[in-house]
Amino acid sequence: MHIAQILFSQGFGSRRLCSGLLFNGEVSVGGHVIADPWEEFETEGLEFEVSGKTWPYYAKALVLLNKPSGYECSRKPKHHPSVMNLLPAPLRERDAQPIGRLDEDTTGLLLLTDDGALIHKLTSPKHHVPKVYEAQCKHPVTPEMVAQLLAGVELREPESSKPPGTPGGKPVRTVPYKPEQVRAEGAEAFGTHGLRLTLIEGKYHQVKRMVAAVGNRVESLHRPQFGALTLPPDLKPGEWMWISSPSLITPT
Repeated sequence: MHIAQILFSQGFGSRRLCSGLLFNGEVSVGGHVIADPWEEFETEGLEFEVSGKTWPYYAKALVLLNKPSGYECSRKPKHHPSVMNLLPAPLRERDAQPIGRLDEDTTGLLLLTDDGALIHKLTSPKHHVPKVYEAQCKHPVTPEMVAQLLAGVELREPESSKPPGTPGGKPVRTVPYKPEQVRAEGAEAFGTHGLRLTLIEGKYHQVKRMVAAVGNRVESLHRPQFGALTLPPDLKPGEWMWISSPSLITPT
């Protein structure tokens, strides 16, 4: 693939902008400045530099973000900044999307990709990809609560502080709300108020609603694991890293 096409495919702007980077001497491969937009390179294992920053070539982008509190998992956020603001411009240009969503006040492991098929695979309940959440609850977590979560609870209708039909409020229902029965794949208490849940679904506010169904309340929520991936302890909130292959998420 010629270098101008490589730059374009990796999110460095329009073809004109990519050619401009080359003509301005801002692109190098193996320490050599590349000025010819038609120069060919093998893409497998390729690393190149743009404006002094090293970039690996990936046909499909897949990154792990340590999401801090106060960010929405949306390209068009309503009340808080978007998690996309934490990613560099080339990843935003590639239209990387969150794989599932974390609430604004939830922290931890968030995956983003421009691979639509992968998003479907990792968010569909039929593929049974586990996600682990750690909640600090308002009241002590009892063995009875854990047993209920493992056996299954009925999700109540999501609550909103705003009137139905208003911006940010629940939609006006024309049919009664149908309660849903859900169960945790794994549940265990830690400390007195800590609860670790493993889920394979991703329903709206699911952890908070499940905890409410057993008579408790989530005060803070963190996701340390998605599939086989765990959040690296040295990755600070707001920082991100490349994931080299989806097989690291679902090894089998």
